Amino acid sequence: MSEGDALPPHLCPVPQRVLRQQQFTSLEEKPQFPGASADFVDKLDFIQPNVISGIPIYRVMDRQGQIINPDEDPQLSQEQVLKFYKTMTLLNTMDRILYESQRQGRISFYMTNYGEEGTHVGSAAALDDTDLVFGQYREAGVLMYRGYPLDLFMAQCYGNASDTGKGRQMPVHYGCRDRHFVTISSPLATQIPQAVGAAYAFKRDNASRAVICYFGEGAASEGDAHAGFNFAATLECPILFFCRNNGYAISTPTSEQYRGDGIAARGPGYGIMSIRVDGNDVFAVYNATREARRRAIAENQPFLIEAMTYRIGHHSTSDDSSAYRSVDEVNYWDKQDHPISRLRHHMLGRGWWDEEQEKSWRKKSRKRVMEAFEQAERKLKPSPQHLFSDVYCEMPPQLQKQQEALARHLRLYGEHYPLEHFEK
Repeated sequence: MSEGDALPPHLCPVPQRVLRQQQFTSLEEKPQFPGASADFVDKLDFIQPNVISGIPIYRVMDRQGQIINPDEDPQLSQEQVLKFYKTMTLLNTMDRILYESQRQGRISFYMTNYGEEGTHVGSAAALDDTDLVFGQYREAGVLMYRGYPLDLFMAQCYGNASDTGKGRQMPVHYGCRDRHFVTISSPLATQIPQAVGAAYAFKRDNASRAVICYFGEGAASEGDAHAGFNFAATLECPILFFCRNNGYAISTPTSEQYRGDGIAARGPGYGIMSIRVDGNDVFAVYNATREARRRAIAENQPFLIEAMTYRIGHHSTSDDSSAYRSVDEVNYWDKQDHPISRLRHHMLGRGWWDEEQEKSWRKKSRKRVMEAFEQAERKLKPSPQHLFSDVYCEMPPQLQKQQEALARHLRLYGEHYPLEHFEK
């Protein structure tokens, strides 16, 4: 037979690769790619973003403060529930006074926590006192729950000589080493990868400590959030990502912020255990945070908590929220579904609180805040020399020249500056 003649089909040799394919077992038919776990399909079908119904919202209390499922009742003592309530209401009182202080030109800036008090207190109560906190800038209630005094809140906002930051941070950028609360920085989401690094350090030291990192749903759009999620999952870090989804970020409604199912839906994509909770239910926040913390330490893995809440106040004193939402919408959340009123209903129902106690506490808490406010306003500002301190162990020559130049300038033109308001 010549080279060009073809063999009949029944005499053609079967290629070895075909024989090998025919010998595959059902187990070997599964994909062996290292990048994902899945099955083969033979039908072209794109995954729709809305195939799966929305992640449910875990709650313990209804809007009237009634426990829905007794098995989910955290069984907290009356003393602890009262601490929840008093912290939330004291924070609310401080907010009102400092907000008005800014409007009167007494401080430069302020951010209220109206409507989000339940996320602060519920999560803070579930942590160990030595757990490290990375806040964004609306977590004053976490620090307050840990016992940070009113006079230091005021000192920071006024930038006076008692401010532990020596007046070098804008208002509401709190920090406290003793209470394991990392100083807040203004840029969005910078704290997320930093928090993951701290959690990784805890893991390496077998410290039995967790890190909690707070951020808003707007900050979750920053690149740092995605990097932080991925590092935490792959390095198996004991961290709680706590997202306060308050609906509007700075001024962007969630409908324009993202197209997916909120922030909790992103967790599984990174391999992170996730839950969505009712952020206006302080007990739900407490339960979710407590269990997430326990498992984060025991299993060395990250958890993502998305607390659904509502920002009742403006984003800050630089914002006018009436430009992007209605007054009726704000009034609904303020009057019908507020975390403070929900907890008050619960306490009233259990006989742990009454109207007389409410009036007495409101009067007492306002007096405490006003005393701290008046004291902060009377104090001198930090010395201008603090412009040059706490950066280097030994001051470099260029900074020393700047310090000397400032001293010469003040000697020549000091009468033009209100130096009497500053410490010497």
